[in-house]
Amino acid sequence: MQKSPRKFRNFRPPEFTRRRQNSQRGSVDVSNAHTQEQRPDIKTRLFIVWGVLMAAGLGLGVNLYQLQIVRGAKLKERARNQQMVNLRPFIPRRPVLDRSNNVLAVDRPVYTIYAHPKLFDKSNEDMALRLAPILNRDAAELVKIFAAKKSGITLAATLPEGVADRLISMRLNGLEFTQKYLRFYPQDDLVADVVGYVNLDRRGQAGVEYSQEKWLERTGQTVKLSRAGNGALMPDHAPSGFLNFDDWRLQLTIDTRLQRAARSALKQQMEKFGAKRGAVIVMDASDGAILSLVSQPTYNSNEYSQADIALFKNWAVADLYEPGSTFKPLNVAIALENGIIKPDDVFNDSGAIQVGDRTIKNAQNKRYGQINIAQILQHSSNIGMVQIIQRLRPNIYYNWLERLGLGQTAETDLPFEVASRLKSQEEFMTTPIEPATTSFGQGFSLTPLQLVQMHGALANGGKLVTPHVVRGMIDSKGQMHHAPTRPAPRQIFSAATAQRVVEMMETVVAEGTGKVAKIPGYRIAGKTGTAQKASSTGGYQVGARITSFVGILPVDSPRYVVLALVDEPKGENAYGSTVAAPIVKSVMEALIPIEQIPPSQPIQAPN
Repeated sequence: MQKSPRKFRNFRPPEFTRRRQNSQRGSVDVSNAHTQEQRPDIKTRLFIVWGVLMAAGLGLGVNLYQLQIVRGAKLKERARNQQMVNLRPFIPRRPVLDRSNNVLAVDRPVYTIYAHPKLFDKSNEDMALRLAPILNRDAAELVKIFAAKKSGITLAATLPEGVADRLISMRLNGLEFTQKYLRFYPQDDLVADVVGYVNLDRRGQAGVEYSQEKWLERTGQTVKLSRAGNGALMPDHAPSGFLNFDDWRLQLTIDTRLQRAARSALKQQMEKFGAKRGAVIVMDASDGAILSLVSQPTYNSNEYSQADIALFKNWAVADLYEPGSTFKPLNVAIALENGIIKPDDVFNDSGAIQVGDRTIKNAQNKRYGQINIAQILQHSSNIGMVQIIQRLRPNIYYNWLERLGLGQTAETDLPFEVASRLKSQEEFMTTPIEPATTSFGQGFSLTPLQLVQMHGALANGGKLVTPHVVRGMIDSKGQMHHAPTRPAPRQIFSAATAQRVVEMMETVVAEGTGKVAKIPGYRIAGKTGTAQKASSTGGYQVGARITSFVGILPVDSPRYVVLALVDEPKGENAYGSTVAAPIVKSVMEALIPIEQIPPSQPIQAPN
């Protein structure tokens, strides 16, 4: 078969060619027509899009103006509040020390421990057996507690740090530990009368915890710290050293060794005589520093919530009583200072004396006949004292009582102190019985602390000093940073008069009613007192008395005053000489080695 000639291979009929060209021209025309129709639509769409974008931009601008300008300050504050936290770090209360730097009060960490039995990985029985001996709880009781509640059980509210550390080291699941700080008193009840206590709000309520609050409470600044997204605190805004605080401590004049000896001696005599209450005060008369102040009964500062609230006010500072015969040496000093008597003057004690329409007698109706001033103190003669004071004009006597501080406070740094009471000057001067009863310590009232202050004027050469328990603020190296400002000592008696009265008081211990207070080798002055208790309704309580003894040591260089009082001792033989004097002797025996007081004369060895 022959192939077609090559020139016919691409042949197209003319009709087909014309048809195709027409088709192509028609197609181009239609396309141009559509383009012309779509141009107005595109412009509209662009205008709409442009309008939307402009409106959105305008809206964003308005909103930005609202956020940045109108509400900017408030929003910034809200953001800072979310990002920052106000923090006032816990700052421990300052410790309280005695004069030898023994700790009397301190903040220490304690833990509250919660149990969540649902998280235990051991049985309730096993957990109870592990916890019971450490928490001092009954294991069977703990099992019942764990079974009754699945979470949030308080096992201990104030667990000591050492015990909590033991539990933490056991790595027991289901236990939660929350740390806090609690005021702790290592001496328990030994110095509660002086130190006081702090309540749950960490505020002092008694003792120096209350009166020295401004010095014990450290002031801390509130700082703002930024907070990360996960809530963690960031120290970038913390001021430098904001967690640092001083190491100051409040040092007292109290000596815990002497305090312990005084409390032991007081408790022994109170138990022996079935007394209602008692007190012992030891003062260094050179500056008024209180070395010991004991009241009984007392309370434990660590367990103040269980105590009788009446005990929070130290009765040696807050209660008044009639001092009785312990005030007689002060009246002798007033008489000597005014020149109305001489040390060798003699008075006739007939056992009774008439003053106005009243008859005054000695205790137990005793009569001593012809006695000098020292013997008046030795025998505690009421009749002799009345005769002495009758030589002094009432207005002068009254002025001297005011100079001594009657009708005022001792201005001590212990809280709740009350002012002593003295009759009005008009009543005192117009009623002869008032000067007469005042001569032997009745008809007025004062606090035991104020009586010690007055006897201090006999022991330090005639100056009235301010009794105090606060020495000052010291740092950890013992350097003093703050010492309280106290009233300047007031000269009441001449040094010669004060020494003369002390020597007369020495005869009370050597030969009179205070013989039981003798200490071999030491010259001790003293005065007993057995006073009736005044009744709130007037007059005196039948059978109720306060026994007391005040001692001064040593006579050759007087410095220390020791007062013991026992309220309502029972028994026929309950007097100042039998109840209170032995207490003062015991306290002085402890005071001598503590203060290193040398003997006044050689001590003879017992045969």
